[in-house]
Amino acid sequence: MSDIALQLKGITKRFGSVVANKNINLCAYTGEILSLLGENGSGKTTLMNMISGIYYPDEGEIFINGQEVVIKSPRDAFDYKIGMIHQHFKLVDVFSAAENIVLGLGEQGRYNIKNSSKKVSQIAEKYGFDIDPEKKIHEMSVSEKQTVEIIKVLYRGADILILDEPTAVLTPQETKKLFDVLRKMKEDGKTIIIITHKLHEVLALSDRVAVLRKGEYIGTVITSQTNEDELTEMMVGKKVDLNIKRSDPVNPQKRLEVKNLNCNNREGIKVLNDVSFEAYSGEILGIAGIAGSGQRELLEAIAGLQHIEQGDIIYNDPKTEKSENLKDKTPLQIRSLGVRLSFVPEDRLGMGLVGNMDIVDNMLLRSYRKGKSFFLQKKEPKTLAEKIIRQLEVVTPSANTPVRRLSGGNVQKVLVGREISSSPTVLMAAYPVRGLDINSSYTIYNLLNEQKEKGVAVIFVGEDLDVLIELCDRILVIGSGRITGIVDGRTAKKEEIGYLMTNSNGGKDNE
Repeated sequence: MSDIALQLKGITKRFGSVVANKNINLCAYTGEILSLLGENGSGKTTLMNMISGIYYPDEGEIFINGQEVVIKSPRDAFDYKIGMIHQHFKLVDVFSAAENIVLGLGEQGRYNIKNSSKKVSQIAEKYGFDIDPEKKIHEMSVSEKQTVEIIKVLYRGADILILDEPTAVLTPQETKKLFDVLRKMKEDGKTIIIITHKLHEVLALSDRVAVLRKGEYIGTVITSQTNEDELTEMMVGKKVDLNIKRSDPVNPQKRLEVKNLNCNNREGIKVLNDVSFEAYSGEILGIAGIAGSGQRELLEAIAGLQHIEQGDIIYNDPKTEKSENLKDKTPLQIRSLGVRLSFVPEDRLGMGLVGNMDIVDNMLLRSYRKGKSFFLQKKEPKTLAEKIIRQLEVVTPSANTPVRRLSGGNVQKVLVGREISSSPTVLMAAYPVRGLDINSSYTIYNLLNEQKEKGVAVIFVGEDLDVLIELCDRILVIGSGRITGIVDGRTAKKEEIGYLMTNSNGGKDNE
């Protein structure tokens, strides 16, 4: 085995009475790819944040190449050749790639942008990156922005790279390209640590897998000697069924008809271009697309939250058997018909939950506009809150805990659980498992399937193509605001969907 590049001994980190990491002993070798697995709240990011200088451990030692070091800031981490690429990029949109890469170096006489661009190109060529150093960040795709972040730490001489959920918003083709680059970096002697929830990627890429559970180190296994079931059991502490049980649609009825939908954003740029499709009761319609392709605007248009320039959204009400055009209705009128939007954005508290209110009061937000007393109708919301906490295993001291005190993943469970509990006829779930661990994710998938079997028309926007193919009956692919294809979830291939995601010219539906 190669030399130990990074070693942690007895690392403990507390936040008040909460122990985020407890006595962690872990090592990563020179020239290896180590995956770090664990459920939400298991302490993965906290641990990596201590290595990268964002947090400081309360107990324990960190060793780099056999020497004990003290890392009190990200600058200290860079001095020890450690760089972390966060899931949410930290780039200046109006600057070029090269300008972002040298930003903050603070070296006098070194801001010759031509020399910097040349060095960026040399790094890109060495590892197989595809990047234009002079291109502005706001003109870049998600994968290009990620490339800038990775080259930024390489430019600073990083030998240990930590990547947090690096494939969350990449297409299969972009993921493959990233993995090829990471393997070249490994061959060059770099140590790479990846935090991810995608077990198939862990098995395809890493040399070893380290597992955390509830802040404690469970163990490290050699990737070639393990499998998804064993890794999940290590993470969760019990066996978990990793099969999505997809049933056939029963008596599907046309519930939504979207016809020639066109929408512009606030700057007047077209974000939805002549979009037409149908959604049926008793089916899960998946929506796939590169981030920012119009998925959000499409669901918000149906929910009445996005202005429609042209087109119609016809809702066939199963209770009245009447057809209603949602284009002319307010968001409250649309919700009262049974059309529910459960959108999980990066800012989870920005869409329908109030951070300072507790879980029970956030349940109340569903019904207080109906004229019921805001103060006297707490029994039903309390029962609902406790049911969601129990069913989705929300980690919280009680139902009366303010939502802002919950972890991001647990906030997400409250949001999704609330919308599912409202007995919708159309349920739009956008990124409902974003950032959730595998156990919680499968709980959500099973809940969506239960809704489908109750006759709900489920529209599911997801980032993981493997899940879309396994969960959905049909998959609508959107690229640059246009529908580029509709495929059968039972026969679709990842590569086919990936191609449609990058084909922004529009295409014929192939249902």
